[in-house]
Amino acid sequence: MDKIVIITGANSGIGKAAALKFASEGYHVVMACRNMLISTAAQTEIQDVSKNCNVDLMELDVSSFDSIRAFCSSFTNKYPRLDILIHNAAYLNHGEKEYKLSADHIELSFATNTFGPFLLSRLLADHLAKSEDPRILHACTTNIKHFFDPKRKIDYDNLRGEFRGLRPYSVYKMYGDSKMGLLMLSFKLAEAFKSRGIKVNALQINRVKLSNETIRKMSPFWRVLAWAQNITNPLPAGMADNYFHICTSDEYKDVTGQLFNQHREMIRPAVHDKGFAQLKNILGSSYYPRFAAAPHNIEQIWALSTKLTED
Repeated sequence: MDKIVIITGANSGIGKAAALKFASEGYHVVMACRNMLISTAAQTEIQDVSKNCNVDLMELDVSSFDSIRAFCSSFTNKYPRLDILIHNAAYLNHGEKEYKLSADHIELSFATNTFGPFLLSRLLADHLAKSEDPRILHACTTNIKHFFDPKRKIDYDNLRGEFRGLRPYSVYKMYGDSKMGLLMLSFKLAEAFKSRGIKVNALQINRVKLSNETIRKMSPFWRVLAWAQNITNPLPAGMADNYFHICTSDEYKDVTGQLFNQHREMIRPAVHDKGFAQLKNILGSSYYPRFAAAPHNIEQIWALSTKLTED
C-alpha cells in the first residue's frame, strides 16, 4: 500500500490543497473532516484532479473526544499503519462574540486546536510507530507573536467556562492562545515520541488568501482589510507544498521538535524581547516567543492536556 497520510480539515483552504498535493504525488490520503456534505464534494474533486482514487473520507470532529476515539478505532481497523499525521483543522470563527464550549465542556478553540490534536496523536502513536518514517505536523500561526508581549498569558482558569459571561471574550485571543498551547505540545510530544522514531514538528502559517465565506463573517473594518490583503496574499497551495516537503523530504527525516516558518526555515526562541528587538521579532520570521520554550509553561499545558483527555 502507498504511504498513508491523514489530514484533518482537508475539505477547504490549505487542508484541501494539501490533500490534492499528496494525492497527486501518489499518497493514500485520508481526509478527516467534520462536515461530510462539503467534504464529499471536495473528495470527488481531489480524486478527479489528482487521478488518484485512493482518497478516503472519514468523519472526524477534532473538538470532540468521542469523535476522535471513534475515528481512531475505525482508522486502525481499516489501515495497517500511519505514515504521516497532519493537524490542519482549526477553529477560528471570525466575528464570533460568544464564548462556546465543546461537547466535552472545554472552550471550543482549545478543544479543537490544542487538546483534540493531542489526543489524536496519542491514540494513533502505535500505528505511526509501524511506519518506517513516521511524521506528525502541527499547523501553527503567526498569531503566537502576541506572546512577544511579556504580559500575555494563557487563561487556564477559564478553559471550562469558569468565567463565561464575566470576562470579555475574544475569539482571536483564544485562537492565539490555543495555538501557542499546540506549539508547546509539539515540543513535548517530540520528546515523548522520539524513542519510537516519530518526528513531531510545527509550521507557522503565514497569511494566505481567505475564502469569501470567511471574509463575510468579519466586522466591516476587518472585512475591508481582508479584501485588501487578499490581493497580495498567496494561494493556499504554497503552504500545502510546505506541508508536503516537511513531511516527506529526506531533509527533515531526522528533524523533530522544531517550528518552521513559511520558508521552511527553523525558528528559534527569541533571545531579546524588548524595544527594537521586540519589534524586529514581531515583524520578522526568525524567532518565536520565549514563552513557548519555558519548561514550566510546557509542563503546564502537558499536564492539563493529559488530565482532560484521560477524564
